[in-house]
Amino acid sequence: MQKILIVEDDPDMVESMRLVLESKSYQVVSSDSADDGLTKVRSEKPDLIILDVMMPEGTEGFHFAWKLRNDMEEEYQDIPILIVSAIHEKTEMRLYLEMSDATYGPGEFLPVQGFIDKPVQPADLLEKVGNLLKK
Repeated sequence: MQKILIVEDDPDMVESMRLVLESKSYQVVSSDSADDGLTKVRSEKPDLIILDVMMPEGTEGFHFAWKLRNDMEEEYQDIPILIVSAIHEKTEMRLYLEMSDATYGPGEFLPVQGFIDKPVQPADLLEKVGNLLKK
């Protein structure tokens, strides 16, 4: 069974994603902060991380991604990360360019493998997770 770590400070969002993912037989563990999430990467050894950007300390998700890729032991540095965020609704910051179809590809802006905007549609979540885990 593939394990997914959700790093998200909104308990309702965690529970809704948990229900969707568990319906497809993924094992789900969660964390409500970037620091605790990094600790859980070591203890849980997830196959995929679903990561929020905007948490209580601001853009904690960005820091989490950079720390995972650059500061943690090599065995954890290649875990795929799927960003799930409402950052586009809350700030002027963009994870992609707002021109025709010119978007950042995975890894060009952040060391992550995918993005989903909140609110998350269950089918979109399962498709992205399935593609990243090749399930």
